Amino acid sequence: MDYTSRIAQDGHVSLSSRARVEAGVARFECRASDSGWCHYTLYPEACGQRRDCALAPLRRFAVARGDTRQFAGLRDFTPCVAADARPLGPDCKPDPAQGAAAAAPH
Repeated sequence: MDYTSRIAQDGHVSLSSRARVEAGVARFECRASDSGWCHYTLYPEACGQRRDCALAPLRRFAVARGDTRQFAGLRDFTPCVAADARPLGPDCKPDPAQGAAAAAPH
């Protein structure tokens, strides 16, 4: 399974990330980020990107631009990624009052 997230405006890519799950290993690659970091929040796939999902995130972590991180045994999740550390909800959107830039996987 592959997930890609991208935020671009006027030809400038401010965030680009790829997550791949293969043979029981999830690998996260931060390709571009204006902040220098991709901040990931992983929700159970059962949330289905519903804002009202009451399930807690499976994991939160950051990966530096140009680096990768991997976890064995991680599956059935939806990754949400942002350029800053503000927590994202299960719909991959920040609290509107906080106004952070985030990308939902495609």
